[in-house]
Amino acid sequence: MEKLINFLNNSITPYHAVENIEKELLSKGFKRLFEGDTWELKEKGSYYLIKDQTSIIAFKVGNPNRFNISATHTDSPCFKIKPNGIISGLFQVLNTEMYGGAILASWFDRPLSIAGRVIVKENDKYVSKIVSVDKDLLVIPNTCPHLNPEINNGFKYNLQSDLLPLFSVEKRFESVYQYLDKDADIVSSDLYVYNRAKATLVGASDEFILAPRIDNLECTAASLYAFLEANNENAINVLACFNNEEIGSSTKQGAASNLLADTLKRVMYALGKTEEDYLKALNDSVIVSADNAHSVHPNHPELSDPTNKVFMNEGVVIKRNANERYTTDAVSEAVIINACKKAGVPYQYYTNRSNQRGGGTLGAISSGKVSITSCDIGLAQLAMHSSTETAGAKDYEYMEKALKAFYESNFYRTSDHEFEIK
Repeated sequence: MEKLINFLNNSITPYHAVENIEKELLSKGFKRLFEGDTWELKEKGSYYLIKDQTSIIAFKVGNPNRFNISATHTDSPCFKIKPNGIISGLFQVLNTEMYGGAILASWFDRPLSIAGRVIVKENDKYVSKIVSVDKDLLVIPNTCPHLNPEINNGFKYNLQSDLLPLFSVEKRFESVYQYLDKDADIVSSDLYVYNRAKATLVGASDEFILAPRIDNLECTAASLYAFLEANNENAINVLACFNNEEIGSSTKQGAASNLLADTLKRVMYALGKTEEDYLKALNDSVIVSADNAHSVHPNHPELSDPTNKVFMNEGVVIKRNANERYTTDAVSEAVIINACKKAGVPYQYYTNRSNQRGGGTLGAISSGKVSITSCDIGLAQLAMHSSTETAGAKDYEYMEKALKAFYESNFYRTSDHEFEIK
């Protein structure tokens, strides 16, 4: 639990999440690779690749006959600061737009701040720097019911007028850059508003964790530490953490790009394998998309499926959908059940109600680029996409153990209708 809490608290943007993942990899002796270099890989070597400072793929070189892959994402719904990001009127407020599908009401009246990256010109070079303001800097003030009688009667918030963070009463800043560093030559940026709340345990027996960015940093942390702890000489184990899942993944660093497929191919080629060897390896490969699921809500249990309800603290969630919004099928379900049983952790099933449309996942997106056996799993949580979310305190350990067991297993197709898991 301590590992998760620290990861949640320190990964305030995808830039910080990838930076924290990189620190863990370096501490275990991983070597960084760069897209513009020729890759030279050693037997039993450990390597990683970073894309745009917000996506990271790490792998351990084992037998190149198969890939065991877990896929997660580093981003969460929030607000991004626009260029010319200060509006000066009676006050100074920040001009923002929503990133992803946030629950708007959850962002009001709480301490917020700024983090992301800036491009700074230093001499003749442009340098990308990760920044964060470690201060309760901003607040998005709500309107009181005295002035807005409809505030509790289905009032619809306007993103351009109701959700702008209060920055200053003094009109002394011409830009956010001036506030960040008035002496630096900041050329451009990707800056976000983040929730300053720290992860904490709640409940009569501390059975819940309450924190920002549980979706999907909880599964990202579990995948990371499972990947680091697992040993498997009979496969190439891969950790893939993508940015931009919350906005559809269709970016150069998203799961809908060629990033994963190109990385897997380059690994094979650097090991002296052919395109034919790569395609054969895909036949015995599995990708596990780890992204959280909706717990039964204590106040609205009717919103859950009648027979496939999931609960916090009751284990790994296997997600199914007839229209392949979740990629789990009978074969991949058997793979993850084997891992859960091997790890001695409980599992449960999630489906949407038949009159609800579910969200997309990394599994479905990645499968469109890399044709391998795929399943979708997660952990039960409440208030997904809220600025502060709730999950079960026991479930993180369940997920880490299940993913470690997955990484240490090997999938063999013996025919078109038979397979083994060893």
